[in-house]
Amino acid sequence: MKRLHEKRGSGQGEDCRLSVSVLASGSRGNATYISDGRTAILIDAGLSGVEIQRRMARKGLDPTSLDAILVSHEHADHIHGVGVLSRRFGLTVYINDRTRQASGTALGKLYALFPFSCGHAFSIGSLAIHPFSISHDAEDPAGFTISCQGAKVGVATDLGIATGVVKTHLQACDILILEANHDPQMLIDGPYPWPLKQRIRGRSGHLSNDDTALLLEALQHDRLAHVVLAHLSQENNTPEKARQAVKTVLNGASVRLHVASQAAGSGVLTLR
Repeated sequence: MKRLHEKRGSGQGEDCRLSVSVLASGSRGNATYISDGRTAILIDAGLSGVEIQRRMARKGLDPTSLDAILVSHEHADHIHGVGVLSRRFGLTVYINDRTRQASGTALGKLYALFPFSCGHAFSIGSLAIHPFSISHDAEDPAGFTISCQGAKVGVATDLGIATGVVKTHLQACDILILEANHDPQMLIDGPYPWPLKQRIRGRSGHLSNDDTALLLEALQHDRLAHVVLAHLSQENNTPEKARQAVKTVLNGASVRLHVASQAAGSGVLTLR
């Protein structure tokens, strides 16, 4: 039997050793693993169940240790494997009502369901979860912060603008996973039809490298240890361009900068 949720939990415990790994990031599938050694969750599961298990195994992560899946929004690259993993490993799926309804039959039967609301905190085992609203062309998309004993991870991808709400929730994170979707000039010069380019550039689309740099500039603090750039477009961005844009605002700070790829995600980052 998996651990039951607790509303408005504190995530407190005797100690906390948060581990974070982006398993995949991009338009072909997204999934992120977070654990404190006692509770383990996935944020999204946009690859097949088999592929997510394979990627976890490559990183030395055990899918049988998972307790839950958080769903950010209903797009296929975020929910493709949610249902099968929920059934296979007995995982509760945490999803807001509008996202669940918009998912239609894509989730299938779930082992267990817990509806959350953006702006209302809850806990999963020893992890404190705070979902917050983001701007994207989905029904009720969410970003998340995950906390344990003062350590805090922020996840914000698939958003067109960094609103004040986003900036407020992402303050004081030790690890940030931020979208850096496109280089503005590459998008304009690239092969996409103009309506799609406008969607990506819009307030409900995706953050550019420059947008991400401005967001990170507002979020920097002395304890920030890792920044993971995520959801890079394979057609309209390069890891080098994303890194360079963000490095200009890090300005020599002792933050470790990572780029999560579609094929391999990121390494396992650990806060002690």
